[in-house]
Amino acid sequence: MVEVAKTPLQSVLRWLDATFVDLGRQLRWSFLPPLMVYLAAGVSGLTSVVGIFFVKEYLGLSAAFLAGLTFWAGIPWALKMPLGHLVDLIWRWKAVLIYVGAALVALSMMIMFGLITQPDAMRTVMTVEAWYVLSALLAPTGYVVQDVVADAMTVEAVPTVDAQGRPFGEDELKVMHTTMQTLGRLAIIGGFALVAALNIVMFSGVEEMSEARQAAVYADIYLLALVIPVISVLGVVSGSVSLRLRARRLRRHGVEPDEIDRILFAPSERTEPKWWIFAGSGLFVAFTLAMGLGDVPFAQEIVFVGSMTIVLFLMSRLLVELDSGARRGLIGTAIIIFVFRAVPLPGQSATWFEIDTLGFDQQFLSVLSLITSGLALVGMVVLRPLMAHRSIAYVVALLTVAAGVLSLPNIGLYYGIQEWTALWSGGVVDARVIAILDTAIESPLGQISMIPMLSWIAKSAPEHLKATFFAVMASFTNLALSASSLGTKYVNEIFVVTREVRDRTTGVVATEADYGDLGLLLIVVAALSVTLPLVAVWLVQQSRLHTEQ
Repeated sequence: MVEVAKTPLQSVLRWLDATFVDLGRQLRWSFLPPLMVYLAAGVSGLTSVVGIFFVKEYLGLSAAFLAGLTFWAGIPWALKMPLGHLVDLIWRWKAVLIYVGAALVALSMMIMFGLITQPDAMRTVMTVEAWYVLSALLAPTGYVVQDVVADAMTVEAVPTVDAQGRPFGEDELKVMHTTMQTLGRLAIIGGFALVAALNIVMFSGVEEMSEARQAAVYADIYLLALVIPVISVLGVVSGSVSLRLRARRLRRHGVEPDEIDRILFAPSERTEPKWWIFAGSGLFVAFTLAMGLGDVPFAQEIVFVGSMTIVLFLMSRLLVELDSGARRGLIGTAIIIFVFRAVPLPGQSATWFEIDTLGFDQQFLSVLSLITSGLALVGMVVLRPLMAHRSIAYVVALLTVAAGVLSLPNIGLYYGIQEWTALWSGGVVDARVIAILDTAIESPLGQISMIPMLSWIAKSAPEHLKATFFAVMASFTNLALSASSLGTKYVNEIFVVTREVRDRTTGVVATEADYGDLGLLLIVVAALSVTLPLVAVWLVQQSRLHTEQ
């Protein structure tokens, strides 16, 4: 048979169908519950802009200290290990952990609300800085508890049998798991986009607001953020309803109750407690607290090395459940993702420069956040077919190079490129236009890079240890964010950037603004962000850990 050549229009229509329409065709109602929990994680970005300005206006904390705080706030994510195994052990009652996480997030938001509305009363108990640190640690702890359960919910959200009880084929299951994990990342980014749009509305006219009015807006946003735990709780409730509706449908088609119980409510193989996971995690917690509370020199570095040692030990024990080929491929994928996520960032010093020197206000930063989230959503959908047919090594290499090119406008803003472009364009292409273009650097790669590994775990990990696999592999890749925070702290200690800090009572300048080293900081960060992932991809692909995932 002679193949008819496709016209350009037919090719475009086929691409649109495979990229966008097909994603809609694969949607299932059973996907909704975990997506709501992931959406709550995305909506947590509601307070991100407020947090930046609260720290800048109310606290005299340095960029290096804030990078260190980010390190400690990232440590709870390593607790996904025991929590994930706990979910496997209490599979039927895992929803209880969502309520615990929701309570911790709500408490964090209420602390920030109190700091803005009743600072004097809060100061009678602890310093404002201590309250802020407590809030900054409570929130991620709550999110990690919820995230563990959401990962487990993605497994039960993908049906293994159709409405009549007939098992799905391997190819169908792979497609559904990939779609579920992609939609999970989309829900998180979609939450970011939603709250960015809301911030734009709430910060409308901020440049004309009095200080008291701005504080009232900050307080309203933290109060509104209490919707975050409500969304995640509703996700759990809808998940319970969804499972019971599916059970009722199977009963109508004559499936036996014991088989329904196995399919929907419990793994086929009973999960035996792996006490070495709890012991190793307990050692990790004790070690971290001892270092953090003992005022030990280089505590963050010691905690990182100790945490990595413990996590690698737990991974080595868990990976024996896989055959050698799958084990090597998963390790190679994890290493590439780790290095990509571990590159240092400029930290808050770049944002301070945008606020103080370029005049970016709360509303415009919210606009940038919305554009970033929108680009991420589009990027994740557009790159889904590429991700389905190419290895994560290829995707990481491609987008790392693109990110390096897209970092140039951000560097150019520091060196005044906006003055030349404004002159050349009659004032059209100013600093804000360049900043909008520069938001493309916030690619969805951080979320995309996790999808192949998460999909593989959901489909291929031992049935009775899926949540444990999710948690241990996520702990490893999330430690990369701790490494990134350490790198961010180091570059901010080498290239010191300070913002102007005034005493809010006397107006006396306590710290002078100094952005002299920011240019070099941005260049070094951009160079490392391109070099390190590409070297990691090359080394892994040349080794026995070569991955096609």
